[in-house]
Amino acid sequence: MDILSVVDNLNEDMYLRFKSAAETGKWPEGTEVDKPQREMAMQIVMAYQSRVLKSKDMLTVGEDGQIVNKTKRELKEEFNDPNNIARFSDI
Repeated sequence: MDILSVVDNLNEDMYLRFKSAAETGKWPEGTEVDKPQREMAMQIVMAYQSRVLKSKDMLTVGEDGQIVNKTKRELKEEFNDPNNIARFSDI
């Protein structure tokens, strides 16, 4: 079974488990992830973000399969919401 067929049949809960494993090196219940598992989890997460989430977040994979890398200006514009609940710039 190839990675894309896995991603096409993956539900959101399983995606979140793979994402946690790739990010932390542990499965959500605390079991350590070995190196091959972590690499596979990272590939699944990237493919899921590309095919299912169509993510546009910084340092993810976009719909076209290319890594999305936003500039500081683009991120500031994206998060510049006049209806912010709190600002911590005066600290």
